[in-house]
Amino acid sequence: MLMFLKRILVRFRLKKEQEDFNTVSANIESGVSFRGTNLWILMFAIFIASLGLNVNSTAVIIGAMLISPLMGPIMGMGYSLAVNDLSMLKRSWSSYIYATGVSLFTSTIYFTISPLNDAHSEILARTSPNIYDVLIAFFGGLAGMMATTSRLKGNVLPGVAIATALMPPLCTAGYGIATLEMSYFFGAIYLFLINSVFIALASLITARFLKIPYKHLPHAGAEKKARRVIIAITLITVLPSIYFGYDMILQNRQLKQATDFVKYETVFPNDFLLRHEIDTDKKKISLTFGGSQLTDDEISELKAKLERYSLKEFDLEVRQGFTSLQSNGVAQMSQLALTISEKDRELEFLRSRIDSMTSHEGMSSQIYRELKAQYPEVAAVSIHRAVAVSDTSDSVFWMAVIDFQEGPQDSIARQRINNWLKARLDTDSVRVIY
Repeated sequence: MLMFLKRILVRFRLKKEQEDFNTVSANIESGVSFRGTNLWILMFAIFIASLGLNVNSTAVIIGAMLISPLMGPIMGMGYSLAVNDLSMLKRSWSSYIYATGVSLFTSTIYFTISPLNDAHSEILARTSPNIYDVLIAFFGGLAGMMATTSRLKGNVLPGVAIATALMPPLCTAGYGIATLEMSYFFGAIYLFLINSVFIALASLITARFLKIPYKHLPHAGAEKKARRVIIAITLITVLPSIYFGYDMILQNRQLKQATDFVKYETVFPNDFLLRHEIDTDKKKISLTFGGSQLTDDEISELKAKLERYSLKEFDLEVRQGFTSLQSNGVAQMSQLALTISEKDRELEFLRSRIDSMTSHEGMSSQIYRELKAQYPEVAAVSIHRAVAVSDTSDSVFWMAVIDFQEGPQDSIARQRINNWLKARLDTDSVRVIY
């Protein structure tokens, strides 16, 4: 058993793959500087990420994250603290502040001149950070620093750049400034700070774990003071995210409970639910019923059932779709008529789909029998409408798939079948697969 455990632990050893410490330090130093090429690449990446957020394109945003050189100074801060290199720490901090300022300025300029100002899902996703973003940044930083100190880097660093997502929050913050939506700005900046602090912290922990030698021996008092500062910054960053994470989990749980309540408890004879609205922020569920009017006892019983789903603090609003039209006025009547009209259109669409499928099935059966009479070797026939899409135009045609036990080998027989199908279907747009 002991030998087995040793064999497993051997697989986790890093010494053989570890890069020379001087090389590691040189690699990190090269990513710290923000001038020339790095600065231009950062600006281009910010424009690309802003475009991706603007058009709600995840692929474009991922491309910008791969281009971005922002990881350099952040990992440099963590690494310099780990090896007690104050000069690198100053350069890393200076580059980090400068890069952040340039990024905010660039994204603000873009969103100020952009004609598209809607807050899409990719923007909104960067305005409510929580504890899960902390964990992503921390483990991403561990992976990034581990790859930096190893000779076997693989594709880890690009993956870390995507996972930790440094660019989108900065662009969202610029969007907040450009549109004067300060809630977006503060939420996005907080997410950026979370990512920065925990990537740097993970870099520090990894460097200490790998026992990378100090560049300058630390003074005991200064070391203790630095440790306190790091702990304070970490706590200040993580505590709000824990609250936001708890709030997100609570809202998701309440949304599921409210959805279950609506699904299982709103079924009444001679009545049906026209629509429902769940607002977890305002702790409110709104139900609109159609059909016969619910009694006061039924509504009271419905409200009492909220406690079963741990929704005691929620308010339940019940609207009577048909019977309360006179008291609620013309606006509600119009809304109800619109809802019923939408339902009717959905039913009509489903009926037409069923009729179409039934019609094609019957046609396939009839054509199969007629072909079978002419060609006894026919085993199966399928007939259906198809659409061919190209760059220039779209075309609709009939597609016939004919399965022969021993298919007709000569082209004359196949041409005869093709001509017969065109006449049978009364169209020239027929394609046959044998």
